[in-house]
Amino acid sequence: MFSQEAEPESYDIGGATAVRPDVAGLLPVFVLDRYSGYEVKRLQDCTRPELDAWVEANALALRERGSADLTYVNHVLLGGAVGAASGGSYVVKAHGSELEYSMRGNAELSAWGGEVLAGAEATIVGSEHVRNVVREVCGTVERVHEIPPGVDVELWRPAQREDALASLVAEARLDPANPGNTDERLPDQGNADRLASFLAGGGSTVVYYGKLIENKGVQVLLDALRGVDARTVVVGFGDYRAELEQRAAGLDVLFTGPLEHRHLVHLLALADVAVVPSIFPEAFGMVAAEAAATGCPPIVANHSGLAEVARGLEEEYAPGLDGLASFPNGDAEALRERLTAVLALRGADREALRAAARRAAVERWSWTSVAGQILAAVE
Repeated sequence: MFSQEAEPESYDIGGATAVRPDVAGLLPVFVLDRYSGYEVKRLQDCTRPELDAWVEANALALRERGSADLTYVNHVLLGGAVGAASGGSYVVKAHGSELEYSMRGNAELSAWGGEVLAGAEATIVGSEHVRNVVREVCGTVERVHEIPPGVDVELWRPAQREDALASLVAEARLDPANPGNTDERLPDQGNADRLASFLAGGGSTVVYYGKLIENKGVQVLLDALRGVDARTVVVGFGDYRAELEQRAAGLDVLFTGPLEHRHLVHLLALADVAVVPSIFPEAFGMVAAEAAATGCPPIVANHSGLAEVARGLEEEYAPGLDGLASFPNGDAEALRERLTAVLALRGADREALRAAARRAAVERWSWTSVAGQILAAVE
């Protein structure tokens, strides 16, 4: 597994060997952020010599470890370019972020993307939306396969609320110190006690997790919460956090900073609803799929790849519950109506909705299903 992850030992990579190619300190990105030890530049702001050198550094690392039967690369650029430069067969997973944030409207990058996709054994897209974006940005591409991203349905799974809360608090007690919350990439200081107090007792719980940037639409959720009888946990970091905290004044909302999967599997299992309110196109709805796997019904903005996740969920929902998985993009009032309807469910109706969400995740987005589809695409 080749990446720039500084601490691969922190993740379960299934026994794979982690390799961190020497890229001379340059990290091309699609959305600017801070990464310790790197000069961070948007892909479209890098010079072509810089990009060519970055691609070759990664391709060299691949070649040095011998020929592979197949290389699976992420993002049309620069992953696809690395696959092409490696000299072996490669499959490209197009994510959407590179296409929308860096390549769309950039003739040079779009043409380069078309070239690397033409040489790929297959291009994997997570939704019909991304298939269309690939065509719009890179031109006509052959051998495109629509395969959703996978969810570890054994990690993301339902649990009793009391057990989930106890496990969440226990995980939070293992968090590193973050005095004054000076490191935005660490959970907030004192989260264990804050979460235990905030989530104690009865009451409905809404969760958002993701980047705290305007495109993710957290402001739509906050506006929708006015008049809803529920507490809300907002998980994530980003330059929009301070403004969102001001916007949440008067609401029962807890901001936690970023949490890891070890926290989130428990937080979602105890939550009643997860909201994915992105106002910008999304390649897929991974957050929604993860929530569904825990039995927490998601409500997503009805556009792009999110709409396809909503359709998959509602195909499993009982008659009369259709429409509860999505809301019109940016419409806080409609989101409020969906939240109120889901939170009003009780007893058997509530459990049936949670079971249906879990069923949709297992049957459509489990790793077993997705891996089989990927292998079939290249055989």
